[in-house]
Amino acid sequence: MAAQNNAPLPDGLEIAGYRIVKKIASGGFSIVYLAYDPEGNAVAIKEYLPSQLALRAPGELAPTVSKPNLPVFRIGLKCFFEEGRALARIVHPNVVRVVNFFRANETVYMVMAYESGHTLQDHIARLHAKGSRVNETALRQLFNGVCAGVREVHANKLLHLDLKPANIYLRSDGSPLLLDFGAARQTINIDAPMLAPMYTPGFAAPELYGKAAALGPWTDIYSIGAAMYACMTRTMPQPVEARKSEDKLEQQLAALAGSYSPELVDMVRACLDLDPLARPQSVFAMQKVLQAAPTVAPQDEEPAPAPGGWRGIAQRIGIKLG
Repeated sequence: MAAQNNAPLPDGLEIAGYRIVKKIASGGFSIVYLAYDPEGNAVAIKEYLPSQLALRAPGELAPTVSKPNLPVFRIGLKCFFEEGRALARIVHPNVVRVVNFFRANETVYMVMAYESGHTLQDHIARLHAKGSRVNETALRQLFNGVCAGVREVHANKLLHLDLKPANIYLRSDGSPLLLDFGAARQTINIDAPMLAPMYTPGFAAPELYGKAAALGPWTDIYSIGAAMYACMTRTMPQPVEARKSEDKLEQQLAALAGSYSPELVDMVRACLDLDPLARPQSVFAMQKVLQAAPTVAPQDEEPAPAPGGWRGIAQRIGIKLG
């Protein structure tokens, strides 16, 4: 994603009843601020500000959009507003809570509940610095929560499409929270005009690279698998294009033997299949694997052979597939 080169709103600014404290994050399409609502509660406010379309100099409030960029800017603004409205209907402990959205300064703002913590990306970096990794019990618990949040998003006919460790927030108690739905797309109303898709190489499914490819829950499932892979290996997965020329996934997953159960490694392998039909087709199916007790073969005995792929995983832990 492109960097954000625009000036943020000034600290202390009052806008729609909220007081800006400081900028806390930014990306190519938005800037996020810590702010206080009229009751003194901390909130996060996300401002739609695509750096490739709009310019804002220090001291200014409204961005300047050139005439050629105006149509695309307005389409994006409309999508941002509609996504905020759709997310405001979701009340789930593993999905960021949208509490308000408003127009000001010729753009749109999304107000979200603010919670203290850090991103999964930061957590992985800290573990890497210590030479350790997320253990299996913690990994299963963490991604069961991630899947619960994604399942609720999918139930509301939305796709996230930019799931990655930087967009998974860990509260102080360790529970996960899905952030940054800037790439969220409604699975219905496919004729609506949209901006070019936003995705992160390594975490993006191959179908995100093709204009005619069908997107669905399986697209987010690829990204969940990639995020789990990042936790297990402490490295970013190969981008899709690199995998198509020389896929190193198998040897990298093989190196995890002994550190994680075969079921968990196999599930990540299935999630990262380049063929959407070979992946788990729902996050509920993934949750069944994450919640099942891992089977461990005796050290002096080879595990019994089982069918490969997603059906093989399901058979080993007793999940019935239709």
